[in-house]
Amino acid sequence: MRLYLIALQFLTIIPLPFDTNCQKEDLGRSLAVFPLAGLTIGGLLAGLNWLIAPWLARPLNDALLIAALAAITGALHLDGLADVCDGLAARGGRERFLAVMKDSHTGAVGAVGVTLGLLLKWQALAAIPAGLKWQALLLFPLLARYGQVQTIVFARSARQDGLGSTFISGAGASRLMVAGLITLTGAWLLLGATGLAVSAATISCSWLLKAWSQRRLGGITGDVVGCINELNEILALLLIPVLQQATGLAR
Repeated sequence: MRLYLIALQFLTIIPLPFDTNCQKEDLGRSLAVFPLAGLTIGGLLAGLNWLIAPWLARPLNDALLIAALAAITGALHLDGLADVCDGLAARGGRERFLAVMKDSHTGAVGAVGVTLGLLLKWQALAAIPAGLKWQALLLFPLLARYGQVQTIVFARSARQDGLGSTFISGAGASRLMVAGLITLTGAWLLLGATGLAVSAATISCSWLLKAWSQRRLGGITGDVVGCINELNEILALLLIPVLQQATGLAR
């Protein structure tokens, strides 16, 4: 329970009425329950959807859900997406890329990246059939948080400081295995074969982007983790209706 609360405290802005007494090594240990924190985020979105869907048109309802997701997470991962986009746009090698990502200012390319990311999530959510919506709202944050675990475990840190190196120091194979079991079980219970197929796609995406980061930057950073989270959320929302239709036709 304590590690779950630490994960929730890190991944969201949800206030806790007590101190979790988080130690440095606890951050890496909490990776095992990152998917549970993702399910919690999804549960909050599903609850909000249940409250507002009867009163609002679907486009506005879905826009508010995407806005709520950004608010619940404190836009933490959107910041990572913006920083990586700015780094990609910068001219120069590894050191220049890392310096641009560390800059607290968001450039034009980063702003465009965040805008496009939010628009894609909004429209992808709007394309999900009403009968699958609550399952999708639970599933896509779950898969994206497991993508964070994949990215961190067995990774090299591109910097000696920062949250990325802190998480890596406490991560291990057992965290990846526990998080993977939670994720695949949740995906199967929520959407069956479709859930597992979407899981396979986001897992592949995470490995590919992690490999790119380690080759391009010599490791990962917190911004890279956040960027991968955002891309996995978009990918999951895009694939759920497509793969659900495909698996339905296959049956």
